[in-house]
Amino acid sequence: MLFGLMIRLLGEHRAAVWTIVVLQVVQTAGNLLLPTLNASIIDDGILARQPDVIVRLGGWMMALTAVQAGAALGAGYLGAVVAMRLGHRLRRELFDRVQAMSSQEVGSFGTPSLVTRATNDVQQIQTFAVLVFTMLAAAPVMGIGGVILAIQQDATLSGVVIAIVPLLVLIMYVIVRRLIPLYRQGQALIDGITRILREQIIGANVIRAFVRQKHEASRFAEANRKLTGNNLQSALLVAGMLPVIMIVVNLSSVAVVWFGGHLIQSGRMQVGALTAFIAYILQILLAIMMAMYVFMTAPRAAVCAERIQEVLDVVPAPAVRTHAGAGRHASADGAAAPPSPAKGDTRTGSRPGGHAAGGTVNGGTVPGGTVEFRRVSFAYPGAESPVLADISFTARPGTTTAIIGATGSGKTTLLNLLPRFLDATAGEVRFGGRDVRDLSADHLRARMAVVPQHSYLFSGTVAGNLRMASPDATDDDLWQVLRMAQADDFVSSLPGGLYAAVVQGGAGLSGGQRQRLCIARAALRKADLFLFDDSFSALDYATEAAVRQALVPALEAATVIIIAERIPTIMHASQILVLNDGRLVAQGTHSELLGTSPAYREIAELQLALDEQP
Repeated sequence: MLFGLMIRLLGEHRAAVWTIVVLQVVQTAGNLLLPTLNASIIDDGILARQPDVIVRLGGWMMALTAVQAGAALGAGYLGAVVAMRLGHRLRRELFDRVQAMSSQEVGSFGTPSLVTRATNDVQQIQTFAVLVFTMLAAAPVMGIGGVILAIQQDATLSGVVIAIVPLLVLIMYVIVRRLIPLYRQGQALIDGITRILREQIIGANVIRAFVRQKHEASRFAEANRKLTGNNLQSALLVAGMLPVIMIVVNLSSVAVVWFGGHLIQSGRMQVGALTAFIAYILQILLAIMMAMYVFMTAPRAAVCAERIQEVLDVVPAPAVRTHAGAGRHASADGAAAPPSPAKGDTRTGSRPGGHAAGGTVNGGTVPGGTVEFRRVSFAYPGAESPVLADISFTARPGTTTAIIGATGSGKTTLLNLLPRFLDATAGEVRFGGRDVRDLSADHLRARMAVVPQHSYLFSGTVAGNLRMASPDATDDDLWQVLRMAQADDFVSSLPGGLYAAVVQGGAGLSGGQRQRLCIARAALRKADLFLFDDSFSALDYATEAAVRQALVPALEAATVIIIAERIPTIMHASQILVLNDGRLVAQGTHSELLGTSPAYREIAELQLALDEQP
């Protein structure tokens, strides 16, 4: 998994990778030749009293050292560059895949886990890549070359090498085998501690309000203790490697000096050859240590690669065509071709109002903003019962469709089927006469404006948040939609006005202010369909009425679908849908439902009675 992922990512860097390999071979060859030259200087120069040999071979050693240093610097630089580009591409792929996922798919991983995979896990693979480019290519060349040259110096002493190499390989195998499950468990524990931290930071006020600081502190302490214990076990294994290897190295060095001394005494070996042999023994051991270090880092990187690949292997639900007729409108590149604009459709500027041409159904033309639900059902995988069942209705341009129902009746889920944040598991959701699954997600969503249930603002400025809906909008356009949303007064009072700073989530602004900015953002978009998911709940009745009245001219040609809990918000809608346990139990206007739907009448009488109380 790990090397497969790296090979795929490194495909566009083949030239750089091969250059790194060549430079490392040059560097390693230099390392291997230096002990032989040094042995010749001792035997043929110093002991033979030949100064010219010392000068000549010393010059070669200096030149070789310069080449070796240059190759090492070049390999290190290129290795770092390629590793960073690998991480850059991996983060980009993860970001793109998460952006394409449905809410359901994001929830299956969890936000903290996805953040950890895109940051910590990618960092681990980057670190491993640097080690591979620095050591892995050099280690086998150094090890094999060292063995060959050591045998060339003295075949008898080479038995020491034959004895210690299998022992070091066994040590490496035992340590790596133990590290893999520890690293896998450790990454899951990092996910857990990230989740707890995120919950405690976001929910700080709730924790304080219920005086749960001690409980949350103990909860974090327990997660921290488990992660620390896991890291301690893996760190002890890694730390224990060095003393064990040094014992083996030192014992082998003692053995070489002991046996080599006897060979020199007997005249079967020269002093320079013994010096070179010791150097090659050390290089062989260094090569094994380098390989061990890479392979000890590999288990953590392999676990991270598995976790990243899990995300990359997800086929986002909006990209899956789930019915027989899918793809008949798709273009050659797989994206659905957008419908041609209607003749005379000359929408310009930043204000919404027009609608695109629709499709044809049974020989008739369907306006571009028409929404049709045809016996639609939705269920989460593995759920015992569907969230929505057999929903059918039509919403046309120039009308407002309101949805009301008890908490958990499926209102938001129904709305999420239109922009394909979720895909229906049965039936058809049609927009402009075409199944939404026949349209590319980008094209579909570009024709909609959504005000979500949770009013979310991004870090930046007020203008930057509004221009998410229309990047080319002028300041005058922004003030126009702010007036519609009754937000111009408080925005003009902010330091900097339109360009006042907004922190992540809109902290520092009240719920009503955030909601009005989200409404203004949606009103800025030139859309055929407007979706309001309980988007007036934080506004008082007077402000809500003013906002709805101001939005009428801007939305008069579009299809509007609104979820609300307040009867006054929806009583003037063209049609009202009453949901109960995921089923459409009643449909009609306010006056019709008062006479035909006991559930709606009960909600209306209760709310209106409460509103009349002093």
